[in-house]
Amino acid sequence: MFWIDVVSRVLHVTTAIVLLGGTLYVTWVLVPALQLLNSDARATLATETRRRWKKFVHGGIALFLLSGFYNYFKAMPNHQGDKLYHALIGTKILLALGLFFLASVLVGRSSKFAGMRDNAAGWSKLVCLIGIIIVAMSGFLKVSSGVAQ
Repeated sequence: MFWIDVVSRVLHVTTAIVLLGGTLYVTWVLVPALQLLNSDARATLATETRRRWKKFVHGGIALFLLSGFYNYFKAMPNHQGDKLYHALIGTKILLALGLFFLASVLVGRSSKFAGMRDNAAGWSKLVCLIGIIIVAMSGFLKVSSGVAQ
């Protein structure tokens, strides 16, 4: 079981690095650079980028759910009665589910969310902020295990 624990943890952290890093890159590097292109080139590159990034987002969400729930169930016996841990892990999970929704909307095709995609720059900044908050909470939870019992 030790190796499954290690693989699950590595998958979870690597997925966070790829998705948060990719979103930071798109938000603060790619989107501003797109403004330098003519409208046809900008539309083509934006469409192609979204098409390719969608695979990372959807695959990453699946890996997060699988590895996250595995890690959660493995960690729970070590946190009996730790109210702070449970409050923070619950908050982290709810934030992650909201982030998954926003990320899916931004790479999706549903006409219901076209307005959000039209303001993708703003929504992407929110996704980055939520992602950074989740990483900070995760770091705190990892190093403070058992401190607040």
